[in-house]
Amino acid sequence: MNRTITRRQWLGATAAASLAAFAPRWAAASQPDSPPQRTITRGPKHHWFAYYDKLQFDPTGRYCLGMEVDFEHRSPEPDDVIKMGMMDLADGDRWSVFGESRSWGWQQGCMLQWIPGSDRRVVWNDRQGDRFVCRIRDVKTNEQRTVGHPIYCLSADGRTAFNADFRRINDTRPGYGYAGLPDPHADENAPDNSGICRVDLETGASNLIVSLAEAARYPLPKENPYFPPEEMPKAKHWFNHLLVNPDGTRLEFLHRWRPENSRRWFTRMFTCAPDGSELRCIINTGMASHFIWRDPSHILVWARHPSHGDKFYVVEDREGGAFEVVAPDVMTRDGHCTYLPNIDWIVNDTYPDAERKQHVYLYHVPTGRKVDLGRYYLPPEYRGEWRVDTHPRHSPDGKTLTIDTAHTGEGRQIHLIDISGIVG
Repeated sequence: MNRTITRRQWLGATAAASLAAFAPRWAAASQPDSPPQRTITRGPKHHWFAYYDKLQFDPTGRYCLGMEVDFEHRSPEPDDVIKMGMMDLADGDRWSVFGESRSWGWQQGCMLQWIPGSDRRVVWNDRQGDRFVCRIRDVKTNEQRTVGHPIYCLSADGRTAFNADFRRINDTRPGYGYAGLPDPHADENAPDNSGICRVDLETGASNLIVSLAEAARYPLPKENPYFPPEEMPKAKHWFNHLLVNPDGTRLEFLHRWRPENSRRWFTRMFTCAPDGSELRCIINTGMASHFIWRDPSHILVWARHPSHGDKFYVVEDREGGAFEVVAPDVMTRDGHCTYLPNIDWIVNDTYPDAERKQHVYLYHVPTGRKVDLGRYYLPPEYRGEWRVDTHPRHSPDGKTLTIDTAHTGEGRQIHLIDISGIVG
């Protein structure tokens, strides 16, 4: 019998876990009309989870993953170590450490996350000798093993992972790759033996499924206002932001390139089958940013459309697929968007406004209603590579959110927001 479940099924199946049973000690909200929220990590060390599309909560919603570091405001160096740990939301948010990593960045950490379908196994990236690897740990027995390849995202089967070359990402987009190992293809614009790999977490086997050379050869539109096709061989190419769809049948990734002697880059969005076949370019307009799968065949993404401009769209996963504008009067700026398990609701955030406040809000798709959850001041020393994006993440039952912020004056810490009174 096939027991594979989708990520959304796994999230929804745990809705019986009651947040009330955890007896939360809600702190004052960031503004008078905000829902109850509290800080669940404490200084003097700094804590964060990083990206918004990873599983931070275990299936019961009780244990919440995080990372710990004792400095801020500079790039990670090869010998900088962060700690892996989790908070017990049923025991006063008690913090316990279970591992460490020497391969991490401020924006996405070390890809720490629960393995889908498991209430005991977590995975994260580390550096071992002259290679990046991933660690898989059973947090109940403390057994740990190492797979000889890093991971970027996981499929719903809990066994299949995908990665990009973190050495190259560190060279092309600091803050998202890992220090410690140089890119062996740094002098090549689009190498044919670097790109996206598929990793079997059980056997450790890995194979390249899409190369940078293949993506660079994929044709641009014959008429486009943003980049001359003949210049592609002179540009430097890399992959970033990989995510598997809910049923594990398609992989999404961003192909980026920087023109020769330029600091600006361009982006397009591809999807492919798990073996790299059926490669499709579904956004070929030069700009695509944050995204999330809505279902196995549609992606919510901040992107550019030739006729409608820069907006949030739901894009169909097929060549020439439909672009549907989403919340044009509400979700007006790029942000880290996520559907709750009830896909009638989207949670999103913003980058700092003129007062350096980051807005976190909910959007109810059927009614067009926006619900502000808080506005969080980001001190000016948090900028560039070591900024703190809130990256809202939801619990399995969709009743709680976590965010990373530095608004309390204690450095970056993780905060919990109770949205049960809003989403029901």
